[in-house]
Amino acid sequence: MTDRNLTDGPVWKALMAVSAPMTFGVLAVVSVGLADAYFLGQLGPEPLAAVGFVYPVTAAITSLAIGLSAGANAVISQALGREDDDRAVQRLALHSMGLGVALAVAVAIVFALTARDLFAIMGAGEGALGEAMAFAPIWAVSFPFLVGSMALNAVFRAHGDGAASAAIMILSAIFAIGLNPVLIFGWAGIEGMGTAGAATATLIGRLVAVLAAVIYAVRRGYLSLCLSPFKGLVGSVREVVLVGAPAAFSNAINPAGMALVTAAVATLGDAAVAGFGAATRVQTVALVPLLALSAGIGPVVGQNWGAEQQDRARRGVAVAWALCLGYGLAVGAVLALLAEPIAGLFADQGSDALTYAASYLRVVGWSLFGYGMLVTANAAMNARSKPLYSMGLGLGRISLIYVPGAWIGVTAFGYGGILGAAVAANVLTVAAALWCLSRTGLTPVQGGALRLA
Repeated sequence: MTDRNLTDGPVWKALMAVSAPMTFGVLAVVSVGLADAYFLGQLGPEPLAAVGFVYPVTAAITSLAIGLSAGANAVISQALGREDDDRAVQRLALHSMGLGVALAVAVAIVFALTARDLFAIMGAGEGALGEAMAFAPIWAVSFPFLVGSMALNAVFRAHGDGAASAAIMILSAIFAIGLNPVLIFGWAGIEGMGTAGAATATLIGRLVAVLAAVIYAVRRGYLSLCLSPFKGLVGSVREVVLVGAPAAFSNAINPAGMALVTAAVATLGDAAVAGFGAATRVQTVALVPLLALSAGIGPVVGQNWGAEQQDRARRGVAVAWALCLGYGLAVGAVLALLAEPIAGLFADQGSDALTYAASYLRVVGWSLFGYGMLVTANAAMNARSKPLYSMGLGLGRISLIYVPGAWIGVTAFGYGGILGAAVAANVLTVAAALWCLSRTGLTPVQGGALRLA
């Protein structure tokens, strides 16, 4: 196995060893969604609308994979910190992957059987519904491969091997994006499949990723297929689920909340929805380094907590928060200064949509540091096996601040009220996150200062 090096040396180096490569991995994943929208948009409005209907459903389901990954990271990183027997750690990895794939198969079957009714309830018209149904069954087949690769990526990160995790994510994206135009439009004798082609490209990318991940995991000793596979299975499943279930729910909250906020924006008209959507796509890209930090802080906290180096775990959170603050303010300044040119990449020049998008970037961009602090705090508490605090933070942010604030704000102040709700949701949650960290023994401040020393 790889050296368990996250418990030694400068904390910032341990954090960056995982987070830095994950920046490229997360960016690759984000790029797949952008590529789908770009290529399908060339087929006409109905295929593009189909992606809009499919996205919130698939995002909610993907939360299961994210939650299980959080559970796998927590139990494996803590076991490494305790210096448990290698075979016990390998079994934890095998059990985590097996649990995820089994649940993914069940969810994929249910999704495939109910997709038409789900999209109809969401308001999909006949044309968009047909396009969505061309995408959904193939995506359902790909879901177990996604969960399997994400579970193994969590295993890699738990070992401090962020580069391997990022490489698997990039490999999947390369296949998905590269095959998109070929399978959507057709090329060199390959008949174009339209919307189904985008889903097929995703399926192939995920299949390649999980095969590469399994081969790498076995070769590195992270996973062994020649051991007592059912030994300790019940205990492993219980440990993973105790973290994974609340983490999955926590991740599912955000897309559901965003749907309700988008409904509030829709009261202002189609241009506002288009501008809001364009701005949130830019925001997703801007948040990539902060999401990578959240991927890196989990293994650092988990390994050090398992090794009973609690103060080092707290310093890891402090370093992550300092990076969130510095990067967040820098990206806020860039978005404020270049709001219109950046918004113009996703909205038509001179349109009302561009005005709405630029306004969002100028105002909400300054608060992104708070969202980064939230997601890193959640990842740290999940790694500490305290997922209920993370779930409470996510639920409180959406249900107590963002959604009601957006509806009250749009009624009283129009679009400015939406922006105010977004800023409040990002900034006010920092205080709640600090309280939760203090309750879980991970407080990143001491005497009013960050614990960086």
